Amino acid sequence: MKRKPLWRISVATTLEADEAVAEFLGTALNRLAASYFNSETGVSAVTVFCEQKPPKKILKKISVGLQRIKNCGLKIGSGKIIIAKVRREDWAESWKRHFKPIEIGGALLVKPSWSKRQPRKNQSVVVLDPGLSFGTGQHPTTMFCLCEVVRCRKAETHQSFLDIGTGSGILAIAAAKLGYKPVLAFDFDPEAVRMARANARANGVLKKRKITRGDVTKLSTKPKAQFNLVCANLISNLLIAERGKIVAQLKRNGTLVLAGILRTEFPEVQRAFENLELELVSCRIVKEWRSGSFCFR
Repeated sequence: MKRKPLWRISVATTLEADEAVAEFLGTALNRLAASYFNSETGVSAVTVFCEQKPPKKILKKISVGLQRIKNCGLKIGSGKIIIAKVRREDWAESWKRHFKPIEIGGALLVKPSWSKRQPRKNQSVVVLDPGLSFGTGQHPTTMFCLCEVVRCRKAETHQSFLDIGTGSGILAIAAAKLGYKPVLAFDFDPEAVRMARANARANGVLKKRKITRGDVTKLSTKPKAQFNLVCANLISNLLIAERGKIVAQLKRNGTLVLAGILRTEFPEVQRAFENLELELVSCRIVKEWRSGSFCFR
């Protein structure tokens, strides 16, 4: 049976702004975004692939978001939005050119299935092919989360992990591979949940982690269980609005990792969580993005 084509939504921007545009476009469409820089023209094309053509209200939201990025001081170039129907084969081949293996110290290797890279001794491996859900580890915010999952792991110690907004499931899969238990993950998008479960199954950890559809706004402020490590890679306004519910999931001696935050918006996020008796213990700035880890004072 012939497979249905995909819709390609691209934004023409600059190298300076491509990561900010990619983060926003991926969040707006709840899909994985990729950027391709043409050194001859000096234009970056940020692209997302969708099963269906986005409705007009979503395209309007994208236009408003691009203007917001521009208002933050970034030069986004033309910001032209281009929509086209493409074969699935074109989508798959484009990812093979741009998705490369990444290593997190000596503890973790994340690679696509077509890579022949072999792990080092005692190095856990996550095999993850790009799907239509967000998260391959290539983006600096996801990379920071992966680094914190590795850094916070204490050998021969019982540690639990919660992934809020799991996307492709990469963080929860890595946590399960590294020995966190239990591992819980949820996402609001049912397609992301389906993809996360498929990725967990492919990595042999489906039974080691629980993946459900959930809404961060519906989290309990008095949960039955709390976690040693909580990751929330979400947009800043959602982090701020739901900070009380997010912090309620964290054990007193635990670590909260916040990512998906523009550099200019991070101070507001930091203040909001510090008002809940947390303090910033580590952070990283990569271009337009700033991520941080917090612990109770």
